[in-house]
Amino acid sequence: MLENKTPVNKYTDYHAHVYFDASSRALAKNIYQEILDNFDLKIGTFHEKCVGPHPHWSFQIAFQSKDFEHVIPWLDNKRKNLTVLVHALTGNDYQDHTEFAYWLGEPVKLELSIFS
Repeated sequence: MLENKTPVNKYTDYHAHVYFDASSRALAKNIYQEILDNFDLKIGTFHEKCVGPHPHWSFQIAFQSKDFEHVIPWLDNKRKNLTVLVHALTGNDYQDHTEFAYWLGEPVKLELSIFS
């Protein structure tokens, strides 16, 4: 069973990965566009394929601790039924995606073997 830990702001830098599929693509695309329109954050490619350890289509948002208290509640409100992985960026990819990983929505099992 995966642990559903609520995001906590205790690191300097973060990524959020918004997961979606073909049926939720429109919602994800709307969130993606709203971030571009309303935030000064770095946003990654809108991947309609699995990338890295992520078992679903996704896009990435990079942000810092100064943005955390605004970004996380906003994402939680906008995501509806989408799952969002929020993790620290410490330089240790394995720990960032396990020990320092938090979830908005239902946690999913990541493909962690890429870190070995």
